[in-house]
Amino acid sequence: MTFLEARDFLLRNREDYGTAYRDFRWPQLEQFNWALDFFDPQAQGNERPALWIVHEDGTQHKLSFAQIAARSNRVANFLRAQGVKRHDRLLVMLPNVAALWEIVLAAIKLGAVLSPASVLLSPPDLADRLERGGISAVITDAAGAEKCAGLPAACKRILVGGEAPGWLSYAGADAASDAFLADGPTQPRDPLLLYFTSGTTAKPKIVLHTHQSYPVGHLSTMYWIGLQPGDVHWNISSPGWAKHAWSSLFAPWNAGATVFVYEQSRFDARRSLETAARCGVTSLCAPPTAWRALVLEDLKRFPVKFRELLSAGEPLNPEVIEKVRAAWGIPIRDGYGQTETTCIVGNSPGQPLRPGSMGRPMPGWRVALLDAQGNEDEEGEISVTLDPVPPALMEGYLPDAKSPATGLGGTHYRTSDVAISDAKGYLTFVGRTDDVFKSSDYRISPFELESVLIEHAAVAEAAVVPSPDARRLAVPKAFIVLKAGHAPSAETAASLFGFLRERVPPYKRIRCIQFTDLPKTVSGKIRRVELRMQEQARRRSGQWAENEYWEKDLS
Repeated sequence: MTFLEARDFLLRNREDYGTAYRDFRWPQLEQFNWALDFFDPQAQGNERPALWIVHEDGTQHKLSFAQIAARSNRVANFLRAQGVKRHDRLLVMLPNVAALWEIVLAAIKLGAVLSPASVLLSPPDLADRLERGGISAVITDAAGAEKCAGLPAACKRILVGGEAPGWLSYAGADAASDAFLADGPTQPRDPLLLYFTSGTTAKPKIVLHTHQSYPVGHLSTMYWIGLQPGDVHWNISSPGWAKHAWSSLFAPWNAGATVFVYEQSRFDARRSLETAARCGVTSLCAPPTAWRALVLEDLKRFPVKFRELLSAGEPLNPEVIEKVRAAWGIPIRDGYGQTETTCIVGNSPGQPLRPGSMGRPMPGWRVALLDAQGNEDEEGEISVTLDPVPPALMEGYLPDAKSPATGLGGTHYRTSDVAISDAKGYLTFVGRTDDVFKSSDYRISPFELESVLIEHAAVAEAAVVPSPDARRLAVPKAFIVLKAGHAPSAETAASLFGFLRERVPPYKRIRCIQFTDLPKTVSGKIRRVELRMQEQARRRSGQWAENEYWEKDLS
């Protein structure tokens, strides 16, 4: 199949899972540049809206496919004039502004490599990405520029939405030509995206994606969402995270749908529903954190025009799904994937739903559940078959970036997530094989936070586990052993919370501290599983522990 043939096949069979899964084949591409070879031809003379951003104050910014194609050409020529060339690495740290989408398309056209970054990054996080990512240019706004005081002199600096000493204004793209000529062909496995994702080590892993794995790979995400040409799709996700590229860029534009954004400083359920109804949003994908806030409203009051409702990032509570179904008559369909992949498993449109299930493998993905010995079972680690390697799987982890077949362990890519399968092939999420957990829709690495804690002068040892939270699913809690000469107290806890605020971005900040001894194995390893069980039991009972302090009570 060519890319268009593969796309059109999935659109025709959007409610025929059996045919789609059986007959879909990933396109075999010798050369492919998604922006030049697919987006621009589809955008020619196309005045339907490609991007629609609505702001809290009621103002809006709407660009057609034709406009954003021309605009991205100007940006590509502007970046080229600043010396940005093929394979240069660009860190882009922006909120939901039109420039973000223009820059992504421009970088694809140039063959530059994008490293999307959350605006929540702290200066130490940013410095780490610049160093380990080999970043040669930073594109950000005024708020982001304040975090970039230590940029290397050779690093290019481009400022969106203003001017600052030492920074080149992005407004210069306005004067560039809207006719772009590539300097050569793009190979499908040329590098395109660098994502930093939390793992079990102190520093985030660097995931490398290609011109094939994300633009082409998100055909599976398009299929899961059920997008059609002309849809208005809203994905509630912050820029910088993989899910933003999933559902706020590649999947909707693969389908010829409008990317819709309601840009808020803080999520407001009522105003979100009013905006979705007013603007005629047809499909909504939101993390469970947002869904739990939305169902607190009287959903029947809002004349929404939704056809598809989706959730991803963590399992969604059954009572939330039922409340939405009772109000609107629409099921919320779950989906599963990782930064390293596109949508692997999902409940696609028109299929019977199993309570609590995240669905079945998407077209193009072959999945097995493997036990610790590598044997298939009804319960096991979700593992992607590598014979053949799916083009939608990452190229690998930097700095090695070996191909998945040789660098990720033999016959399967193992996700570290455990699921159970039923007789119909539906998978239900069980948990993580390691200690990484979710808070809201963000992945949290305990080891990363523990590494920060032990830098404090009072801390001897630390263990971080999830503390159950009704709205965020969990929040990070730290169990701490103090050094001699330091006593457990509110003052000590306040000192630690202040220390963390200076070093850790808000989305992964520790919210509770308990001073205590740590359970260990005979070999001296901390038994986090025991701490997790204790914390779950304590939260269920509503009891506080001795020497337990919450940040909200000390602020």
